[in-house]
Amino acid sequence: MNEVRRFPQATGNPTIADVAKRAGVSLKSVSRVINKEPHVSPKLLAKVSAAIAELKYVPDPAARSLAGVRSFTIGVLFDNPSPNYTMKAITGAYRACVARGYHMRFDTLDSVGGSALLSSQLDAVVRNGRTDGFVLTPPLTDNREVLDYLERQNIRYVRIAPVIDPGRSPAISIDDAAAAAQAAQYLSDLGHKIIGLVNGPPQHGAATPRRNGFVEKLKSISADIVIHEAKGDFLFESGIAAGEALLSCDPRPTAIFATNDDMAAGLLVACGRAGLTVPDAVSIVGFDDSWIATSVWPYLTTVHQPIEDMAAEAVELLLKPSEPGAPCEERLLDYDFVRRDSTSAPADDCRQK
Repeated sequence: MNEVRRFPQATGNPTIADVAKRAGVSLKSVSRVINKEPHVSPKLLAKVSAAIAELKYVPDPAARSLAGVRSFTIGVLFDNPSPNYTMKAITGAYRACVARGYHMRFDTLDSVGGSALLSSQLDAVVRNGRTDGFVLTPPLTDNREVLDYLERQNIRYVRIAPVIDPGRSPAISIDDAAAAAQAAQYLSDLGHKIIGLVNGPPQHGAATPRRNGFVEKLKSISADIVIHEAKGDFLFESGIAAGEALLSCDPRPTAIFATNDDMAAGLLVACGRAGLTVPDAVSIVGFDDSWIATSVWPYLTTVHQPIEDMAAEAVELLLKPSEPGAPCEERLLDYDFVRRDSTSAPADDCRQK
């Protein structure tokens, strides 16, 4: 998306975490001194003041807002290859921000370029804008470097669809494995016994439960079902490549499940290139119910993931007051299986006995 900005690397200026480390105190103690809170002991004041002087640390507006002065701005962080997912998440988060009288900013990070680059980008995001907290979207939601960084900076965050470290933060999710299992059951009920699967990128937390939910359901239905798998990266182009690989298998799949809609749309192209009609020769199922699901023909049968509602709920959860020591709230939203024109029973000459 053109409006998503990449920030330059940080200049290496000392952070509040650096001050806390030099002084040998917690981030909260440093913020109490910076914000001139009452009941700060002379000993703490002296230690933090000395560290600030040694490091030449200058509290910036972003740091002060995160330490306790509200900016009425929420940040949403992305590193998602699907523009469809990003658009829906922005729409939902913006809706919730407007309803609560907040501004919204969104930034994109590169989580595969190495720790130094990621840390530099996070520094730049925090320093270049005042935010009261962040909503993390997949795959950043499962990136421990990002989580550790925000916690070191004492920055509140909520995660959308996390897989790792349950309970580490407030979170909004759906049951990806159960949704994929429903797709598997549907294709089996139609009579498909040779089925393809296009997986998502391994660094994306939702890819594994979707794959496992789909495969385990098919195996529980019948040991005779043949499953062909291909790699994907949640991008349209990878759906084309995966489709070409799956359609060259022997026996050829009569149905293919792609773990997101962008790749499912790519499968349509692969089928067209091979001279195979959808759904007569090959049925296709996607996941997300993004705008592309009804921008292609035939319209995609898919799992409706309420991405807008998940982002809106994440903002609401971020702004909800929390009690110290209370367990982090985790909300599980409903999904729907949407039947459209890209699926049908296998043709008689393709049906396996």
